[in-house]
Amino acid sequence: MRVDVLIIGAGPIGGYLATKLVDSGLDVLMIEEHEEVGRPFQCAGLVTPDAMSKVGLESSILSSVWGARIHSPKGTCVEVGEEGEIRTHVVCRKLFDEGVVRQALAKGANLWLDSQPVEAVVTNSLVSVTVNKSGEKRVIEAALLCGADGAHSWVRRYFKMGNPKELMIGFQSEIVGYAGAPGRLDMFTGEEVAPGLFAWAIPSGRGWRVGVWSRPKDMKGRSSEQLYEALITHPRWKERFAGAHEVARYCGPLPCGIISKPVKQRIALFGDAVGLCKPTTGGGIGKGFDQIDAMAEGLISAVKSDKLSESNLKRVAKPLKAMKKEQKRARILRDLFLTDCDDEKLEDTFTIFSKPEVLSLINEFGEIEKPVALGIKMLKEVPEFRRMAVGATWALLRGE
Repeated sequence: MRVDVLIIGAGPIGGYLATKLVDSGLDVLMIEEHEEVGRPFQCAGLVTPDAMSKVGLESSILSSVWGARIHSPKGTCVEVGEEGEIRTHVVCRKLFDEGVVRQALAKGANLWLDSQPVEAVVTNSLVSVTVNKSGEKRVIEAALLCGADGAHSWVRRYFKMGNPKELMIGFQSEIVGYAGAPGRLDMFTGEEVAPGLFAWAIPSGRGWRVGVWSRPKDMKGRSSEQLYEALITHPRWKERFAGAHEVARYCGPLPCGIISKPVKQRIALFGDAVGLCKPTTGGGIGKGFDQIDAMAEGLISAVKSDKLSESNLKRVAKPLKAMKKEQKRARILRDLFLTDCDDEKLEDTFTIFSKPEVLSLINEFGEIEKPVALGIKMLKEVPEFRRMAVGATWALLRGE
């Protein structure tokens, strides 16, 4: 079988990429290792309004979030957001993923389920991939191979394209009966429940998604499940979970840090496979869509002209350099305000956050997809934070 583009992974990133490529007249095949699209579900399911506008799948929205209650280790609560100004949507990932893939199929893309790549060979004229399709070996020849196959990307590993700078571990449950606030998510910090990062409770329609993520090196031998248990049984928070009933559990990695070789001859990686998760929230759908939008025109031209050498694809992938720089800046800010802080430093930071003038900055400049602008604004304009703007942070402020 011969196609123009073979996409490994039929999640939202693979589906959105397929739609872009098929729209230009290319012959595209997606293969998905699972027997259905949208399973297993392994993330918080947040989709920003900007990302949602690109696919128009509002029917998959379970709830919309306009604000947050951010809790310090000792219980100080900072409330941000303005009611009516939607910051993000919480979606049913099954419906959302299926919807994005259906859009690609409606345009003319093809899909194989229960199909896993086994081996691949790249030549000057094509990529030949052996696929195990429901127990039967099939060979697919393509001009271009795209890996949209998530955190444990087979394409990335098979072709030794590098590893993300950070690989966080996330654990989440679906519960009903949590005592939260409609339209607002809760974020919990502190070494006991979320060392280096944070835990969350996100409204998802009739229920809540409660989870925690952390870097393995910060967990001191604990599992992410143990951190989750520490959250729901913590003396300060346990009353909120007293009437909760758990209906499902999920666990998965969050790759953050764009890899060293996002492209090779006739190969390109997208989304989680390339390490696009945000260091501040772990989200990746919006950034994955942005990557595809930025690279689609060049990628289509390269396929149609059969100019798919590594050097040509590096030019196509040039937008990733700016995304990698922004990701690095967001990580520096995250480390300054959260990851490198012990509980005492976090308490000091929350005291500053709770000031009216700082809350005003957060509400005016805070944006889930673009945290750097807010972070730099606070470092420049909040006197108590200026002492943090030393060393590497000065380079960050200068945009280096």
